[in-house]
Amino acid sequence: MKRIFNWQVVLGLVLVILSAVVYLVHYLVFRDAHHIFIYLLGDVAFVFLEVLLVSLIIHGILVYREKQIMLKKLNMVIGVFFSEIGTILLKKLSDFDLEAFKITKKLVVANDWSNQDFLRVHKYLKEHTSNIDTEKGELEEIKKILLEKRDFLLNLLGNPNLLEHDSFTDLLFGVFHLTEELVKRKDFKYLPQTDYQHLAGDIKRAYHLLIFEWLNYMKHLKYDYPYLFSLAIRTNPFDAKATIEVK
Repeated sequence: MKRIFNWQVVLGLVLVILSAVVYLVHYLVFRDAHHIFIYLLGDVAFVFLEVLLVSLIIHGILVYREKQIMLKKLNMVIGVFFSEIGTILLKKLSDFDLEAFKITKKLVVANDWSNQDFLRVHKYLKEHTSNIDTEKGELEEIKKILLEKRDFLLNLLGNPNLLEHDSFTDLLFGVFHLTEELVKRKDFKYLPQTDYQHLAGDIKRAYHLLIFEWLNYMKHLKYDYPYLFSLAIRTNPFDAKATIEVK
């Protein structure tokens, strides 16, 4: 770092000296200091606009574009997540929700869905409140599923690029926290009611994050990968009539 800094300082001094030499030659040839200072001040004044255009606006556009490309690539990782565990986990966690029937029909995504349809459902989900009952689902089965995929989740958490995708990172933390809560409990039959309520909160958090991320992923497939979107529709965990066979 010190060598790089010294190199930059030397280069800066050389450039300043060269600029001064050129201005000196200009003065010796034309003997017009007034002309030199007019253009010098004009150039210095434009530097601030150049910083604004290049450093802030253009750089900001390039950074935004690079982030969009990165997020598009990360959707491949999200696809693997739903293929490995996300889809089945959504289906199993919905069994705990006593209000699931209110959103099930809303989440039956169709081929003709538009951007407005996705926005409408997204808004509806924000207003939906799940009522989680830990006795309605199989906690032991959820524990088994999460335990089998624990290494897979840890590998995803170790991917530094996922930090660029805030919502998916939150989802991974939520699911991994639920995994830890369930794994550390040996028996779910004789837990105190307060502990059941605590688990209900953990399930609700992971469940909601899963639904929103799944909906965003479906929207991504709809516009970027129609053939994968077709498969996702035929394996929709919220569609009781969904079948893998093309009809």
